[in-house]
Amino acid sequence: MAGPKRTRSEVRTAAIASLVGSALEWYDFFLYGTAAALVFNTLFFPNFDPLVGTIAAFGTNAAGFLARPLGGVIFGHFGDRVGRKSMLVITLMIMGVATFLIGVLPTYAAIGIWAPALLIGLRIIQGIAVGGEWGGGVLIVSEQAPAHRRGFYSAWSQTGVGLGFVLSASAYSLVQAFTTPESFLAWGWRIPFIAGIVLTAVGLLIRLRVMETPAARQQAASPKKAKLPVLEVIRTQPKSILITFGARIAENGALYIFLTFSLAYAAKIGLSTGLVLTAVVTGMLVESFAMPLWGALSDRIGRRPVYLGGAIAMIAWAYPFFAMLDSREPVLVFVAMFVAVVICHGAMIGTQPAFFTELFDSRVRYSGVALGHELASVVAGGFSPIIATALFAWAGMSWPISLFMVGMGLITVIAVAAAPETNATDIDDTDSPSEIGDYDPTPERISR
Repeated sequence: MAGPKRTRSEVRTAAIASLVGSALEWYDFFLYGTAAALVFNTLFFPNFDPLVGTIAAFGTNAAGFLARPLGGVIFGHFGDRVGRKSMLVITLMIMGVATFLIGVLPTYAAIGIWAPALLIGLRIIQGIAVGGEWGGGVLIVSEQAPAHRRGFYSAWSQTGVGLGFVLSASAYSLVQAFTTPESFLAWGWRIPFIAGIVLTAVGLLIRLRVMETPAARQQAASPKKAKLPVLEVIRTQPKSILITFGARIAENGALYIFLTFSLAYAAKIGLSTGLVLTAVVTGMLVESFAMPLWGALSDRIGRRPVYLGGAIAMIAWAYPFFAMLDSREPVLVFVAMFVAVVICHGAMIGTQPAFFTELFDSRVRYSGVALGHELASVVAGGFSPIIATALFAWAGMSWPISLFMVGMGLITVIAVAAAPETNATDIDDTDSPSEIGDYDPTPERISR
Protein backbone atom coordinates (compact mmCIF):
# COMPACT_ATOMS: atom_id res chain seq x y z
CA MET A 1 0.00 0.00 0.00
CA ALA A 2 1.49 3.30 -1.04
CA GLY A 3 1.48 6.19 1.38
CA PRO A 4 0.27 9.72 0.66
CA LYS A 5 2.61 11.71 -1.57
CA ARG A 6 4.21 14.91 -0.39
CA THR A 7 4.11 18.18 -2.25
CA ARG A 8 7.33 19.66 -3.58
CA SER A 9 7.22 22.29 -0.82
CA GLU A 10 6.93 19.62 1.89
CA VAL A 11 9.83 17.66 0.42
CA ARG A 12 11.98 20.80 0.33
CA THR A 13 11.07 21.60 3.94
CA ALA A 14 12.09 18.09 4.98
CA ALA A 15 15.37 18.42 3.07
CA ILE A 16 16.20 21.76 4.67
CA ALA A 17 15.30 20.56 8.16
CA SER A 18 17.43 17.45 7.69
CA LEU A 19 20.33 19.49 6.33
CA VAL A 20 20.36 22.05 9.15
CA GLY A 21 19.79 19.57 11.96
CA SER A 22 22.35 17.18 10.55
CA ALA A 23 24.91 19.99 10.14
CA LEU A 24 24.57 21.00 13.77
CA GLU A 25 24.71 17.45 15.10
CA TRP A 26 27.76 16.56 13.00
CA TYR A 27 29.38 19.86 13.97
CA ASP A 28 29.37 18.51 17.51
CA PHE A 29 30.71 15.10 16.48
CA PHE A 30 33.47 16.43 14.21
CA LEU A 31 34.69 18.90 16.84
CA TYR A 32 36.02 15.98 18.79
CA GLY A 33 37.95 14.52 15.86
CA THR A 34 39.67 17.83 15.18
CA ALA A 35 40.48 18.33 18.86
CA ALA A 36 41.86 14.78 19.05
CA ALA A 37 44.30 15.64 16.28
CA LEU A 38 45.29 19.05 17.69
CA VAL A 39 45.03 19.25 21.50
CA PHE A 40 43.70 16.18 23.32
CA ASN A 41 47.02 14.33 23.10
CA THR A 42 48.65 17.16 25.09
CA LEU A 43 45.86 18.02 27.54
CA PHE A 44 44.48 14.59 28.39
CA PHE A 45 47.46 12.28 27.76
CA PRO A 46 50.47 14.44 28.76
CA ASN A 47 52.61 11.61 30.14
CA PHE A 48 52.80 9.77 26.82
CA ASP A 49 55.32 10.04 24.02
CA PRO A 50 53.87 12.55 21.50
CA LEU A 51 53.15 9.88 18.86
CA VAL A 52 51.68 7.50 21.45
CA GLY A 53 49.64 10.39 22.83
CA THR A 54 48.23 11.01 19.36
CA ILE A 55 47.26 7.35 19.07
CA ALA A 56 45.62 7.52 22.52
CA ALA A 57 43.70 10.67 21.54
CA PHE A 58 42.48 8.98 18.37
CA GLY A 59 41.57 6.01 20.58
CA THR A 60 39.15 8.12 22.58
CA ASN A 61 37.81 9.33 19.24
CA ALA A 62 37.28 5.69 18.27
CA ALA A 63 35.23 5.15 21.45
CA GLY A 64 32.52 7.29 19.90
CA PHE A 65 32.51 5.09 16.83
CA LEU A 66 32.28 1.94 18.96
CA ALA A 67 29.10 3.34 20.51
CA ARG A 68 27.47 4.23 17.20
CA PRO A 69 25.97 0.77 16.49
CA LEU A 70 24.35 0.84 19.93
CA GLY A 71 22.75 4.17 19.04
CA GLY A 72 21.66 2.75 15.72
CA VAL A 73 19.98 -0.23 17.40
CA ILE A 74 18.26 1.84 20.11
CA PHE A 75 16.98 4.66 17.95
CA GLY A 76 16.40 2.38 14.98
CA HIS A 77 14.05 0.30 17.15
CA PHE A 78 11.93 3.26 18.19
CA GLY A 79 12.31 4.94 14.81
CA ASP A 80 10.69 1.93 13.13
CA ARG A 81 7.98 1.58 15.76
CA VAL A 82 7.23 5.21 16.72
CA GLY A 83 8.57 7.41 13.94
CA ARG A 84 11.61 9.20 12.55
CA LYS A 85 10.97 12.76 13.73
CA SER A 86 10.92 12.17 17.50
CA MET A 87 14.18 10.24 17.35
CA LEU A 88 15.87 13.11 15.52
CA VAL A 89 14.82 15.55 18.23
CA ILE A 90 16.11 13.30 21.03
CA THR A 91 19.46 12.56 19.39
CA LEU A 92 20.13 16.25 18.78
CA MET A 93 19.42 17.08 22.44
CA ILE A 94 21.74 14.34 23.68
CA MET A 95 24.52 15.41 21.35
CA GLY A 96 24.27 19.08 22.33
CA VAL A 97 24.50 18.42 26.06
CA ALA A 98 27.43 15.96 25.70
CA THR A 99 29.35 18.42 23.53
CA PHE A 100 28.84 21.26 26.00
CA LEU A 101 30.11 19.09 28.86
CA ILE A 102 33.30 18.27 26.91
CA GLY A 103 33.83 22.01 26.60
CA VAL A 104 33.86 22.48 30.38
CA LEU A 105 35.70 19.26 31.24
CA PRO A 106 38.82 19.63 33.46
CA THR A 107 42.07 18.40 31.94
CA TYR A 108 44.57 15.84 33.21
CA ALA A 109 46.52 18.55 35.04
CA ALA A 110 43.43 19.32 37.15
CA ILE A 111 41.87 15.95 37.97
CA GLY A 112 44.34 13.34 36.74
CA ILE A 113 43.09 10.05 35.32
CA TRP A 114 39.45 11.14 35.70
CA ALA A 115 39.94 13.59 32.83
CA PRO A 116 40.49 11.01 30.05
CA ALA A 117 37.92 8.70 31.68
CA LEU A 118 35.21 11.38 31.58
CA LEU A 119 36.30 12.37 28.09
CA ILE A 120 35.80 8.82 26.87
CA GLY A 121 32.40 8.62 28.59
CA LEU A 122 31.15 11.78 26.91
CA ARG A 123 32.51 10.61 23.56
CA ILE A 124 30.54 7.38 23.95
CA ILE A 125 27.37 9.40 24.56
CA GLN A 126 28.12 11.42 21.42
CA GLY A 127 28.54 8.17 19.51
CA ILE A 128 25.19 6.83 20.68
CA ALA A 129 23.48 10.04 19.60
CA VAL A 130 25.05 10.28 16.16
CA GLY A 131 24.56 6.54 15.62
CA GLY A 132 20.83 7.06 15.92
CA GLU A 133 20.78 10.33 14.02
CA TRP A 134 22.13 9.41 10.60
CA GLY A 135 19.50 6.88 9.64
CA GLY A 136 16.62 9.07 10.75
CA GLY A 137 18.07 12.16 9.09
CA VAL A 138 18.33 10.32 5.78
CA LEU A 139 14.90 8.67 5.95
CA ILE A 140 13.04 11.86 6.87
CA VAL A 141 13.93 13.06 3.36
CA SER A 142 14.25 9.93 1.23
CA GLU A 143 10.86 8.55 2.33
CA GLN A 144 9.15 11.79 1.24
CA ALA A 145 11.01 12.45 -2.01
CA PRO A 146 9.58 11.42 -5.42
CA ALA A 147 11.18 8.20 -6.67
CA HIS A 148 12.73 9.76 -9.77
CA ARG A 149 14.49 12.48 -7.70
CA ARG A 150 15.17 10.57 -4.49
CA GLY A 151 18.93 10.62 -5.03
CA PHE A 152 18.99 14.40 -5.40
CA TYR A 153 16.75 15.27 -2.45
CA SER A 154 18.09 12.70 0.01
CA ALA A 155 21.70 13.77 -0.67
CA TRP A 156 20.94 17.09 1.02
CA SER A 157 20.96 15.25 4.34
CA GLN A 158 24.59 14.37 3.60
CA THR A 159 25.29 18.00 2.79
CA GLY A 160 24.56 18.61 6.45
CA VAL A 161 27.36 16.18 7.36
CA GLY A 162 29.81 18.10 5.19
CA LEU A 163 28.72 21.48 6.47
CA GLY A 164 28.96 20.19 10.03
CA PHE A 165 32.63 19.48 9.47
CA VAL A 166 33.17 22.86 7.81
CA LEU A 167 31.54 24.58 10.80
CA SER A 168 33.66 22.67 13.31
CA ALA A 169 36.94 23.19 11.47
CA SER A 170 36.13 26.86 10.82
CA ALA A 171 35.36 27.36 14.50
CA TYR A 172 38.79 26.01 15.40
CA SER A 173 40.50 28.12 12.75
CA LEU A 174 38.72 31.24 13.99
CA VAL A 175 39.67 30.60 17.61
CA GLN A 176 43.28 29.87 16.65
CA ALA A 177 43.43 33.11 14.67
CA PHE A 178 42.48 35.18 17.73
CA THR A 179 44.49 33.36 20.38
CA THR A 180 48.13 32.58 21.02
CA PRO A 181 49.20 28.90 20.97
CA GLU A 182 49.39 29.01 24.77
CA SER A 183 45.93 30.51 25.28
CA PHE A 184 44.44 28.14 22.69
CA LEU A 185 45.68 25.16 24.69
CA ALA A 186 44.63 26.78 27.97
CA TRP A 187 41.05 27.72 27.10
CA GLY A 188 40.56 28.57 23.43
CA TRP A 189 39.84 25.00 22.32
CA ARG A 190 36.80 24.96 24.64
CA ILE A 191 34.91 27.76 22.87
CA PRO A 192 33.61 25.71 19.89
CA PHE A 193 32.34 23.00 22.24
CA ILE A 194 30.53 25.42 24.54
CA ALA A 195 29.03 27.32 21.60
CA GLY A 196 27.50 24.06 20.42
CA ILE A 197 24.68 24.32 22.97
CA VAL A 198 23.38 27.47 21.27
CA LEU A 199 23.50 25.80 17.87
CA THR A 200 21.67 22.81 19.31
CA ALA A 201 18.76 25.03 20.37
CA VAL A 202 18.54 26.41 16.83
CA GLY A 203 18.57 22.90 15.39
CA LEU A 204 15.77 21.76 17.70
CA LEU A 205 13.52 24.63 16.61
CA ILE A 206 14.02 23.65 12.97
CA ARG A 207 13.59 19.92 13.46
CA LEU A 208 10.34 20.35 15.38
CA ARG A 209 8.81 21.85 12.22
CA VAL A 210 9.43 18.88 9.94
CA MET A 211 6.58 16.46 9.17
CA GLU A 212 6.76 12.73 9.83
CA THR A 213 7.21 10.55 6.73
CA PRO A 214 4.23 8.67 5.24
CA ALA A 215 5.97 5.30 5.64
CA ALA A 216 6.69 5.95 9.32
CA ARG A 217 3.10 7.04 9.99
CA GLN A 218 1.78 3.89 8.38
CA GLN A 219 4.14 1.69 10.37
CA ALA A 220 3.33 3.45 13.66
CA ALA A 221 -0.39 2.86 13.08
CA SER A 222 0.00 -0.70 11.80
CA PRO A 223 -0.94 -3.63 14.08
CA LYS A 224 1.73 -5.66 12.25
CA LYS A 225 4.74 -3.47 13.02
CA ALA A 226 7.91 -5.32 13.95
CA LYS A 227 8.30 -6.06 17.67
CA LEU A 228 12.09 -6.16 17.46
CA PRO A 229 13.03 -4.48 14.17
CA VAL A 230 16.77 -5.06 14.45
CA LEU A 231 16.34 -8.82 14.90
CA GLU A 232 13.83 -8.96 12.05
CA VAL A 233 16.08 -7.10 9.65
CA ILE A 234 19.02 -9.38 10.53
CA ARG A 235 16.82 -12.44 9.92
CA THR A 236 15.14 -11.30 6.73
CA GLN A 237 17.62 -8.97 5.02
CA PRO A 238 21.16 -9.99 5.97
CA LYS A 239 22.46 -9.38 2.43
CA SER A 240 21.29 -5.77 2.48
CA ILE A 241 23.04 -5.22 5.82
CA LEU A 242 26.28 -6.69 4.47
CA ILE A 243 26.08 -4.55 1.31
CA THR A 244 25.50 -1.43 3.40
CA PHE A 245 28.41 -2.38 5.65
CA GLY A 246 30.81 -3.08 2.80
CA ALA A 247 29.84 0.01 0.82
CA ARG A 248 30.71 2.17 3.81
CA ILE A 249 34.23 0.84 4.38
CA ALA A 250 36.00 2.93 1.74
CA GLU A 251 33.77 5.96 2.12
CA ASN A 252 34.04 6.22 5.89
CA GLY A 253 37.55 4.90 6.38
CA ALA A 254 39.07 7.19 3.77
CA LEU A 255 37.10 10.19 5.01
CA TYR A 256 38.67 10.11 8.46
CA ILE A 257 42.12 9.68 6.99
CA PHE A 258 41.48 12.77 4.87
CA LEU A 259 39.88 14.80 7.66
CA THR A 260 41.69 13.87 10.87
CA PHE A 261 44.80 11.79 10.20
CA SER A 262 45.99 14.22 7.51
CA LEU A 263 46.31 16.90 10.21
CA ALA A 264 48.48 14.69 12.40
CA TYR A 265 50.45 13.54 9.33
CA ALA A 266 51.10 17.15 8.33
CA ALA A 267 52.53 17.92 11.76
CA LYS A 268 54.87 14.90 11.56
CA ILE A 269 56.33 15.84 8.15
CA GLY A 270 56.70 19.56 8.88
CA LEU A 271 53.75 20.64 6.75
CA SER A 272 51.62 23.49 8.10
CA THR A 273 48.54 22.06 9.82
CA GLY A 274 46.83 25.38 9.11
CA LEU A 275 47.36 24.86 5.38
CA VAL A 276 46.02 21.31 5.52
CA LEU A 277 43.05 22.35 7.64
CA THR A 278 42.23 25.12 5.16
CA ALA A 279 42.46 22.63 2.29
CA VAL A 280 40.22 20.20 4.14
CA VAL A 281 37.62 22.89 4.92
CA THR A 282 37.65 24.14 1.32
CA GLY A 283 37.29 20.62 -0.05
CA MET A 284 34.46 19.76 2.33
CA LEU A 285 32.64 22.99 1.55
CA VAL A 286 32.74 22.28 -2.19
CA GLU A 287 31.81 18.64 -1.59
CA SER A 288 28.81 19.63 0.51
CA PHE A 289 27.16 21.18 -2.52
CA ALA A 290 28.50 18.55 -4.92
CA MET A 291 26.73 15.78 -2.98
CA PRO A 292 23.25 16.57 -4.38
CA LEU A 293 24.78 16.63 -7.87
CA TRP A 294 26.18 13.14 -7.34
CA GLY A 295 22.76 12.09 -6.01
CA ALA A 296 21.07 13.58 -9.08
CA LEU A 297 23.50 11.71 -11.33
CA SER A 298 22.55 8.47 -9.57
CA ASP A 299 18.90 9.26 -10.38
CA ARG A 300 19.83 9.31 -14.06
CA ILE A 301 22.35 6.48 -14.47
CA GLY A 302 21.83 4.38 -11.33
CA ARG A 303 23.23 4.11 -7.82
CA ARG A 304 25.82 1.42 -8.52
CA PRO A 305 27.78 3.14 -11.33
CA VAL A 306 28.19 6.37 -9.34
CA TYR A 307 29.13 4.62 -6.12
CA LEU A 308 31.57 2.28 -7.87
CA GLY A 309 33.11 5.24 -9.65
CA GLY A 310 33.87 6.93 -6.34
CA ALA A 311 35.38 3.78 -4.82
CA ILE A 312 37.60 3.08 -7.82
CA ALA A 313 38.71 6.72 -7.93
CA MET A 314 39.69 6.50 -4.26
CA ILE A 315 41.82 3.42 -4.94
CA ALA A 316 43.57 5.23 -7.78
CA TRP A 317 44.12 8.37 -5.67
CA ALA A 318 45.47 6.68 -2.52
CA TYR A 319 49.16 7.04 -3.47
CA PRO A 320 49.02 10.45 -5.27
CA PHE A 321 47.21 11.94 -2.25
CA PHE A 322 50.14 11.43 0.12
CA ALA A 323 52.72 12.18 -2.56
CA MET A 324 51.16 15.61 -2.99
CA LEU A 325 51.13 16.22 0.76
CA ASP A 326 54.80 15.18 0.91
CA SER A 327 55.62 17.81 -1.72
CA ARG A 328 54.61 20.54 0.78
CA GLU A 329 53.50 22.66 -2.17
CA PRO A 330 50.28 24.54 -1.22
CA VAL A 331 48.70 24.15 -4.68
CA LEU A 332 49.35 20.40 -4.73
CA VAL A 333 48.02 20.05 -1.18
CA PHE A 334 44.76 21.71 -2.24
CA VAL A 335 44.49 19.56 -5.39
CA ALA A 336 45.13 16.41 -3.35
CA MET A 337 42.36 17.25 -0.88
CA PHE A 338 39.92 18.52 -3.52
CA VAL A 339 40.08 15.33 -5.61
CA ALA A 340 40.03 13.08 -2.53
CA VAL A 341 37.03 14.74 -0.92
CA VAL A 342 34.90 16.18 -3.74
CA ILE A 343 35.30 13.39 -6.31
CA CYS A 344 36.37 10.18 -4.58
CA HIS A 345 34.41 10.58 -1.35
CA GLY A 346 31.66 12.78 -2.77
CA ALA A 347 30.47 10.25 -5.34
CA MET A 348 30.02 7.62 -2.65
CA ILE A 349 28.45 9.69 0.11
CA GLY A 350 26.17 11.61 -2.27
CA THR A 351 24.68 8.36 -3.58
CA GLN A 352 24.50 6.66 -0.20
CA PRO A 353 21.19 7.94 1.27
CA ALA A 354 18.96 6.85 -1.62
CA PHE A 355 20.95 3.66 -2.22
CA PHE A 356 20.74 2.47 1.38
CA THR A 357 17.09 3.50 1.77
CA GLU A 358 16.10 1.46 -1.27
CA LEU A 359 17.83 -1.67 0.01
CA PHE A 360 15.45 -2.13 2.97
CA ASP A 361 11.76 -2.75 3.53
CA SER A 362 9.95 0.14 5.26
CA ARG A 363 8.91 -2.06 8.20
CA VAL A 364 12.53 -2.32 9.44
CA ARG A 365 14.25 0.35 7.32
CA TYR A 366 15.53 2.60 10.12
CA SER A 367 17.10 -0.36 11.93
CA GLY A 368 18.61 -1.84 8.78
CA VAL A 369 20.10 1.39 7.49
CA ALA A 370 21.44 2.36 10.91
CA LEU A 371 22.89 -1.07 11.71
CA GLY A 372 24.84 -1.50 8.47
CA HIS A 373 25.93 2.13 8.43
CA GLU A 374 27.14 2.26 12.03
CA LEU A 375 28.85 -1.13 12.13
CA ALA A 376 31.02 0.08 9.27
CA SER A 377 31.70 3.28 11.18
CA VAL A 378 33.32 1.24 13.94
CA VAL A 379 35.53 -0.80 11.64
CA ALA A 380 36.42 1.96 9.19
CA GLY A 381 36.01 5.48 10.56
CA GLY A 382 36.76 4.68 14.18
CA PHE A 383 40.00 2.84 13.61
CA SER A 384 41.37 4.15 10.32
CA PRO A 385 43.18 7.15 11.94
CA ILE A 386 44.67 4.82 14.58
CA ILE A 387 45.77 2.27 11.98
CA ALA A 388 47.17 4.99 9.74
CA THR A 389 49.12 6.51 12.66
CA ALA A 390 50.49 3.10 13.64
CA LEU A 391 51.49 2.33 10.04
CA PHE A 392 53.30 5.64 9.78
CA ALA A 393 55.07 5.01 13.09
CA TRP A 394 56.18 1.60 11.80
CA ALA A 395 57.36 2.61 8.34
CA GLY A 396 58.08 6.30 8.69
CA MET A 397 56.56 6.69 5.22
CA SER A 398 53.08 6.96 3.73
CA TRP A 399 53.03 3.99 1.35
CA PRO A 400 51.57 1.50 3.89
CA ILE A 401 48.72 3.95 4.50
CA SER A 402 48.06 4.12 0.76
CA LEU A 403 47.91 0.31 0.63
CA PHE A 404 45.52 0.34 3.57
CA MET A 405 43.24 2.71 1.65
CA VAL A 406 43.42 0.51 -1.45
CA GLY A 407 42.31 -2.46 0.66
CA MET A 408 39.31 -0.54 1.98
CA GLY A 409 38.44 0.50 -1.56
CA LEU A 410 38.48 -3.09 -2.80
CA ILE A 411 36.06 -4.16 -0.06
CA THR A 412 33.62 -1.45 -1.13
CA VAL A 413 33.95 -2.33 -4.83
CA ILE A 414 33.08 -5.97 -4.06
CA ALA A 415 30.10 -5.00 -1.88
CA VAL A 416 28.58 -2.56 -4.36
CA ALA A 417 29.20 -4.90 -7.30
CA ALA A 418 27.19 -7.56 -5.42
CA ALA A 419 24.26 -5.18 -4.85
CA PRO A 420 21.17 -4.91 -7.05
CA GLU A 421 20.50 -1.67 -8.88
CA THR A 422 17.88 0.03 -6.70
CA ASN A 423 17.34 3.29 -8.61
CA ALA A 424 13.69 4.46 -8.33
CA THR A 425 12.58 1.46 -6.25
CA ASP A 426 9.05 1.82 -4.85
CA ILE A 427 9.89 2.22 -1.16
CA ASP A 428 6.27 2.87 -0.08
CA ASP A 429 5.51 -0.86 -0.12
CA THR A 430 4.87 -1.60 3.56
CA ASP A 431 4.33 -5.34 3.33
CA SER A 432 6.63 -7.00 5.82
CA PRO A 433 9.29 -9.49 4.72
CA SER A 434 7.79 -12.08 7.03
CA GLU A 435 4.59 -11.93 4.97
CA ILE A 436 6.06 -11.84 1.47
CA GLY A 437 9.24 -13.87 2.00
CA ASP A 438 12.78 -12.56 2.30
CA TYR A 439 13.00 -9.13 0.79
CA ASP A 440 14.72 -8.94 -2.59
CA PRO A 441 14.84 -5.60 -4.39
CA THR A 442 14.55 -7.14 -7.85
CA PRO A 443 13.39 -5.31 -10.99
CA GLU A 444 9.79 -6.35 -10.31
CA ARG A 445 9.79 -3.88 -7.39
CA ILE A 446 11.33 -1.11 -9.43
CA SER A 447 9.17 1.44 -11.22
CA ARG A 448 11.01 3.29 -13.95
